[in-house]
Amino acid sequence: MQPPVVIKKYGNRRLYDSSNSKYVNLEDIAGFIRQGREVQVIDAKTGQDLTRVTLTQIITEDAKEKPTGLPLELLRQLIVASDEVRQEFVMWYLKSAFDTYQKVQDAVQSRLGEVQSAILSPVDMMKQLIGLPGPSQPRINAEPELDALRKRVAELEARLEKPATRKQNSPQKRKRRV
Repeated sequence: MQPPVVIKKYGNRRLYDSSNSKYVNLEDIAGFIRQGREVQVIDAKTGQDLTRVTLTQIITEDAKEKPTGLPLELLRQLIVASDEVRQEFVMWYLKSAFDTYQKVQDAVQSRLGEVQSAILSPVDMMKQLIGLPGPSQPRINAEPELDALRKRVAELEARLEKPATRKQNSPQKRKRRV
């Protein structure tokens, strides 16, 4: 696991990534989090942990650009939730909602993977549609099936030979009549 990215926040509201020695903005911090990195924001002067406030600020800034943020009623309830019990319930609710969202995302990704594999192997897909075993399906009793196919091919070849024999004989019969 990578060490957390330590961001120092200065009095002039500037954010400094001490891990990479450069100034960053809220979008950069959001990018770190989306990449799965742990971020810690501290006040440069007091050493106070400002991570929660900064992440809330990122969510707020994101909500300004996109009107599809958290529902208005939920935001009102967050403000009202001043006592610990309500706050715990709201946190439990949010965690449950995000867990459910993650499960749905995982299910969608899984189905997309199945569709992608079907697209990548159209021959296997066709075999499944017509009932033939594919590479992942073992052939059961393939010999009787093969023998039946050979027999059918032999019958068809015999039928093809009979008309050819008749056609060869029919011109000779015509010559004899003349």
